[in-house]
Amino acid sequence: MTAPAPIRQIVIVGGGTAGWMAAAALSRLVPTGVSVTLVESEQIGTVGVGEATIPPIRNFNALLGLDESDFLARTQGTIKLGIEFLNWTREGHRYVHPFGEFGFDIEGVKFHQIWRKLHEEGRAREIDDYNVCALAMTAGRYQPPVQDPGSILSRMAYAYQFDASLYARYLRTYAEQRGVVRVEGKVAHLPLRATDGFIEAVVLEGDRRIEGELFIDCTGFRALLIEQALHTGWESWAHWLQCDRAVAVPSASPGPAITPFTRSTAHRAGWQWRIPLQHRVGNGHVYCSADISDDEASETLLANLDGAPLRDPFLLKFEAGRRKRAWEKNCIALGLSSGFLEPLESTSIHMIQSGIHKLMALLPDTGFSPVERDEFNRLTDTQMEQVRDFIILHYHANERQDGDLWRRVREMTIPESLTRKLALFRNRGRFFRYEDELFAESSWIAVLLGQGVIPAGWDPLVDGLDEDKLATSLSRIHEMFARAAQAMPRHEEWLARNAPARNDA
Repeated sequence: MTAPAPIRQIVIVGGGTAGWMAAAALSRLVPTGVSVTLVESEQIGTVGVGEATIPPIRNFNALLGLDESDFLARTQGTIKLGIEFLNWTREGHRYVHPFGEFGFDIEGVKFHQIWRKLHEEGRAREIDDYNVCALAMTAGRYQPPVQDPGSILSRMAYAYQFDASLYARYLRTYAEQRGVVRVEGKVAHLPLRATDGFIEAVVLEGDRRIEGELFIDCTGFRALLIEQALHTGWESWAHWLQCDRAVAVPSASPGPAITPFTRSTAHRAGWQWRIPLQHRVGNGHVYCSADISDDEASETLLANLDGAPLRDPFLLKFEAGRRKRAWEKNCIALGLSSGFLEPLESTSIHMIQSGIHKLMALLPDTGFSPVERDEFNRLTDTQMEQVRDFIILHYHANERQDGDLWRRVREMTIPESLTRKLALFRNRGRFFRYEDELFAESSWIAVLLGQGVIPAGWDPLVDGLDEDKLATSLSRIHEMFARAAQAMPRHEEWLARNAPARNDA
């Protein structure tokens, strides 16, 4: 048998964050002799509302060899230590989802189990007081983590907040310097091979034809290749995630302080994001159109800005869900073309990154084995479902008394996979991760406790430990973490010294 030939022509359709992340990674990682072409049109805008990320973005940037200070400076970026949630559990309530771990396990017993018992007895502070990122968030401070496991700073983790359009421009420069060819034009036709239905080429307006063997769909909600050409089908999750629109607007920074976190504030029919950058603040109101009009949603957004709006709000319509197959024939969908989950936990850019990593791990040859395709789709489906469940948790575990949306999501039937997690945690605070799950145990614990899901009991192993010694240990942990947070420079001071904004990406 003659083995299928290696792929030599890769065509990415669509730019934006997804397209240029894919182009940058392929320019760095594919074998010599493989051509990468990106087709995009200046006439077609990009969504670009997802400007906050989660810690794995650092791995992607490191894979490309990007210098962190240069990257932050050219994307007007800031540091993100977690997310602050206001009014989610109930009006007037606040909790945080910080990155990094809570406390330290003691004698093989999980820290949150120890905390649960002592907090019940009034001998422990709130859970956030044992997380150095949470304490630094509240203080508005930041210092990079260190590798020394003996240092408190090794308990930190962080991500970024940046201008997504500047990030795409930054990666475009990177990719073109490494041989990626950009073609300007709007797609007019996608001819399919008569023998097997594979995409044969991309034909642009004016009849320019771009031949390819592997096609990557980064065309956003339009999904020109994966859906309009290959008709893979759509699985809606709108019955669980009922918000279907967003209005977004940038605003002026309210002052010199730059918070090292994203904020999410719940409203009557949805929630509002606040993402601070060096040159402005990104804001948006995600909402359910069945419960509020577009005009009222815009008014709510504008009434809750902490700086002057820099443009008129723009409207986005969407539906939560996923393509039934993210890889079909010789086409792989990345980003919004493969599915959509609202940006409540800043996962949009990560899902692009994750898709790229799976593509590189399962890069096909021209034979396009179904084994690789099926594994890509299985892994994609699993991760989408896990992130979906994490986002549903925020809605389902609420005590809000205003608005029909909050009542509906509180009373709705949730996925069986989330039901199991909730039952285990509600009983004795137990939690298990499956299939290389994206969010760490500490993230689930932060949101579960923050949303008022308090275990009825704790792990019996805690009862075998000396309670007085445990209380002393928790007091010392908090004191060490609090001192470390207060010793950090102000976030904006750190940025000014290490990554002052530039406009020449």
